[in-house]
Amino acid sequence: MALLLALSACKDGRYAGSTRHLAPIPPETLSLMATEGVSPSDPILLRAYKKEAEIELWKRGADGRYALLKTYPMCRWSGQLGPKTREGDRQAPEGFYAITPASMNPNSSLYLSFDLGFPNAYDRSLGRTGTHLMVHGSCSSQGCFAMTDEAISELYAVVREAFAGGQRAVQFQSYPFRMTPENLARHRQDPNMAFWKNIKEGADRFEVAGTEPVVDVVGGRYAFDAGADASTADAVARKRADDERQVAALVASGTPAVRLVYEDGGQHRAFRETMMAAGDGLGEVSRPEALASGPREVAMPAQGPVALVGRREPVRSTAAPKPSGTSVTVAERRRLLETFAAAGDGPK
Repeated sequence: MALLLALSACKDGRYAGSTRHLAPIPPETLSLMATEGVSPSDPILLRAYKKEAEIELWKRGADGRYALLKTYPMCRWSGQLGPKTREGDRQAPEGFYAITPASMNPNSSLYLSFDLGFPNAYDRSLGRTGTHLMVHGSCSSQGCFAMTDEAISELYAVVREAFAGGQRAVQFQSYPFRMTPENLARHRQDPNMAFWKNIKEGADRFEVAGTEPVVDVVGGRYAFDAGADASTADAVARKRADDERQVAALVASGTPAVRLVYEDGGQHRAFRETMMAAGDGLGEVSRPEALASGPREVAMPAQGPVALVGRREPVRSTAAPKPSGTSVTVAERRRLLETFAAAGDGPK
């Protein structure tokens, strides 16, 4: 019964029959569009980042390239960094999804919502399960991205107007964190790194070309723009190589490998500050106790996790301890670099 209630929460509810789905785009956002030379009917693209708890809105300009228009703080996402694999795991999806007009739910119990289309072709190829994975209002999540009622009202209107302008599907790119060399270096030993390096290929393609990547699934991996022109492919390859050089330099300089462990997801720091100052000022918040202290860092040296930063006891390692003050050895650095370089070579 609890599972059925959770699934129905994003689907149909107490706002049935309202006109809130017809709310206009706020004047401030319309003014921002005008300043940037785009209109409400121009195509959009969305990008989400769990660690930073943000959703970006990108608009396509007259030159055919997308530019960042606005960033929305996320009030709540649940689970851990990493993809959703099965129904009920509380994981918010990671990967490339398509929002269509049929995805829009004006009668959501969580104010307004749109479905991400999980599982997509990639998820289905791996036998992953789950339904009703949404971006919605409120501050409560059981595998969705919750934005507050005010924010979803605006974003719903922006998506609606893009569809009215002729866009047939809005690409939603979902990442564990911003795909920077710093994040990749710090998370280099996370079990999800092979998958993250795969979706980074699509992120690189978008950031280099400024156009929506064409997404396919080949051999249990995402594949992007198999027919891309040579100049774009070369530019993407150069970016990838430059990022890997920066990762290697960070590892060689002693950047620690960590894994973030959440009690149950996270939220943008602005909302945490609101919670602390106003108590229940955000309305319904799922598992607020899980948000109180933020994520903990698990140190991930060569022999696996050995230290836990936070309220729990450290995980003990069977490896012989290094003398205090000793840095990572040359051999260990070489092994870490080789491991990172090979991580994305095969199916996850």
